[in-house]
Amino acid sequence: MQGRVNTVIKTNTMLQYLNFYLPLFLLVYLTISFILPSVRVYKKTGINPVTFGKTDNAHDYIGTIMKVLTGLLVIAVLLFALSANAYKYLNPISFLQSDWLQYTGLIFIHASLIWIIIAQYHMKQSWRIGIDEKNKTELITTGLFSLSRNPIFLGMMLSTLGIFLIIPDTVTFFVAAASYIVIQIQIRLEEEFLIKQHGTVYSEYKRTVRRLL
Repeated sequence: MQGRVNTVIKTNTMLQYLNFYLPLFLLVYLTISFILPSVRVYKKTGINPVTFGKTDNAHDYIGTIMKVLTGLLVIAVLLFALSANAYKYLNPISFLQSDWLQYTGLIFIHASLIWIIIAQYHMKQSWRIGIDEKNKTELITTGLFSLSRNPIFLGMMLSTLGIFLIIPDTVTFFVAAASYIVIQIQIRLEEEFLIKQHGTVYSEYKRTVRRLL
């Protein structure tokens, strides 16, 4: 009986912590991963690093999907934090709700943020959101880019998986699965562009460094 009471108390404490911390973390994550690097590049180069437009081509369509997926993730986290009754409509996956999966998810999201920060530092002014066909950027092959050709995309996939493990429901599952597919497509579009832009230098880099890890 005492053990069951302790478990309930522990679960309630964890829930209260996540209700406060998860929205805060998501805000910090989006700011550090996308907003601040974009502002930094624009201030130093005068170039808008956000290259996704409003056309109907594959590149810009992927950009639209990424925005939708980000919006869905924000909605899921806010409903989880602010309204238990509303969150029920997202169909929580009860058999995946466990402390050890939540702890694993917390490790994943924090590791992914640190990983992305380091990768952003290595990218410097080459950071772009999408494919920049107007301004040639330096090919970064050092730091984390010597381990993975796409460390930021890898961090993004790890973060969506982490949030799914923390709050497993149909929306976070969809976001994690769809993000993986969309990112894989975007990676291949970028690889085709980088081969055209950097030629044999990128081909050799591609041969020696894995796509993800």
